Amino acid sequence: MINVTQFSHFRLGGFSETRFLKHIYFLVAMLIYMLILCANLLLIAVICRNRSLHEPMYMFPCSLFVNELFGSTAFFPLLLDQILSDTHTVSVPLCFLQIYCLYSYVYVEIFNLMIISYDRYLAICYPLQYNSYMTFKKVSMHIAAAWLSAFLYLACTLPLSSTLQLCGNVINYIYCNNYSIVKLACSDTKVNNILGLCSLVLTAIVPMILIFYTYVRILKVCSSGSKQTRQKAVSTCTPHLVSLFNFFFGICLEVIQSRLEMNRLPPLVIVFLSLYLFVCVPLLNPIIYGLKMSKIFDVCKRLFCSKLLFIQLK
Repeated sequence: MINVTQFSHFRLGGFSETRFLKHIYFLVAMLIYMLILCANLLLIAVICRNRSLHEPMYMFPCSLFVNELFGSTAFFPLLLDQILSDTHTVSVPLCFLQIYCLYSYVYVEIFNLMIISYDRYLAICYPLQYNSYMTFKKVSMHIAAAWLSAFLYLACTLPLSSTLQLCGNVINYIYCNNYSIVKLACSDTKVNNILGLCSLVLTAIVPMILIFYTYVRILKVCSSGSKQTRQKAVSTCTPHLVSLFNFFFGICLEVIQSRLEMNRLPPLVIVFLSLYLFVCVPLLNPIIYGLKMSKIFDVCKRLFCSKLLFIQLK
């Protein structure tokens, strides 16, 4: 008979190797968090303050940048606290709150990337009808649907994990992870596993199929279109494609290190695999869009030059 015990806290086992260099890790993590905040806030401010950027191809990435802020804020404050902690424990409610926020970030990211691919598909395949398809009202509805669907779906499914009876309280990560909690369960997890599979299909496989379909259509139009059409497709789709590959690379690393036994790898490698999705993705996305989308880059450069001139004159 398994001894079932309910716990008031979880212990994060991924911090076992950080105690000797914890102040260095804290400074590095704090610097990365500040860079993510500054980069994403800068682009959000630039897009919101310049009316010339109030177009769907800039508003959808703006939703992406807001989501990067949301995901980073769900991840870094607890990470910074745990780096300096000697016990590495987190209360059960706080742990589930972080799971809810981090999973929401992932789902919203996927839905935003899917909407951006649809927007590029309309702009390139139906340029004459684009303005009637992508009105301000429809753009707002798409963005709202991406956020609300993620929050509502998790609000309905996550409580199933919180009611499980657990045989242990050690999560071998540096953050709270739903799959790890399900693995600690002594009670039946069949429903959780079915929902996990449904979640994978609805929030990963279906969006990937739709994104793949849009780019097949875009390539078909480009192959038979003019040089100008191909140049437009390259300039507008490149940031999205780079962002897409960056995100799904992070998802693949997350799945690999959570589903497979990684005991033979050095602890720092395992930590890097678990960090990529919540560090590299929100850090690189504003750089990708800021540099690759010429209109955003030009506005940022103009603002920077005007500020520099103002300081010199002062």
